[in-house]
Amino acid sequence: MEDADRREVVVVVYAGVVLLDLAGPVQVLDGAGGYRVRLASLDGRPVRSDTGVVLDVDCALSDVDDRLDTVVVPGPLPGLLEGFPPALLAQIARLGGAARRVASVCTGAFLLAEAGLLAGRQATTHWSMCAELAARFPGVAVRPDAIYVRDDQVVTSAGVTAGIDLALALVEEDQGADAARTAARQLVVFLRRPGGQSQFSVRSDVPAPHTPALRAVLDAVVAEPAADHTLSGMATRAMVSERHLTRLFQRELGITPGQYVSRARVEAARNLLESCDVGVETVARRCGFGSSETMRRVFLQILGTTPTAYRQRFAYP
Repeated sequence: MEDADRREVVVVVYAGVVLLDLAGPVQVLDGAGGYRVRLASLDGRPVRSDTGVVLDVDCALSDVDDRLDTVVVPGPLPGLLEGFPPALLAQIARLGGAARRVASVCTGAFLLAEAGLLAGRQATTHWSMCAELAARFPGVAVRPDAIYVRDDQVVTSAGVTAGIDLALALVEEDQGADAARTAARQLVVFLRRPGGQSQFSVRSDVPAPHTPALRAVLDAVVAEPAADHTLSGMATRAMVSERHLTRLFQRELGITPGQYVSRARVEAARNLLESCDVGVETVARRCGFGSSETMRRVFLQILGTTPTAYRQRFAYP
């Protein structure tokens, strides 16, 4: 494929950038094909990553013109979230405003926010930094339970390896579900990570649906697990009959609508139990279970443990 036929992607790098934040998405995009990926630093000089690995770059940020598809901003370590050079933020703002879309990985969301690209938008970041992001930027609606969040042309992802999930979503958007699945298989990406502590997306844990109406239903359930996701409510949203929606779930996903909703709500509850200390009853209400007893029954059915036991084992100290 000629360079002229590839989507132009620029990855913003700087001293202290987390190596895996950029390596994961770059590997996905390179493996999928169809992208021309370039690394750009503020002055066009190599930079040292958080691991000490020196990254060669293709150009200076000021040399990147407006004919750009995607800007990717990986994050720094949490201790380096202060004092970004104004010139770096200005270039991120310029390129983010010109590109078709802009994406951040992990704490890269802080750079997007500093550059003014997250004002009035929904976003996410590493679960341990969500509270700080919300406190420092009140105009950003932070979603701590999400692997990645898309708000118009801006996409943000959760911590570190969630950049792979984000990049696979971009590939699916650009090239279709089959290309994204192929890229995931090549990388041997596990849909459920060992130990259960890391965030994962229930949306990526089922086959990609072919029917747009079904896809919209799945996205709505994950986006708002506490909303009305009865069979009748989902059928109304999809503008199909309840019987037809049930057939779509069985034919394309191999599960029932109720099973999908339960799994999505368990995912949301897991993330809250891991990342904050609100009461179990509050978690149940926020995630759509209605009561802690209902949540307890569903947890036992799906995870084989109770919410309280799950928190004791996996919550960050």
